[in-house]
Amino acid sequence: MSQCDTCVNYVYDEDDEAYYCYVDMDEDDVYRLTAFKSHTSCPYYRLDDEYAVVKHQM
Repeated sequence: MSQCDTCVNYVYDEDDEAYYCYVDMDEDDVYRLTAFKSHTSCPYYRLDDEYAVVKHQM
């Protein structure tokens, strides 16, 4: 399981029947994420925690 699988920005597109990252990145950001293999974490990662709203309301 990759880090993207639990990210809120990783969304399923029913038309293409595929998952995509819906972060608004420019060319420089994409280059930084793909060119350097030592980069292990995504700076745009946010946990897709569906219970976060409930925890906040308690």
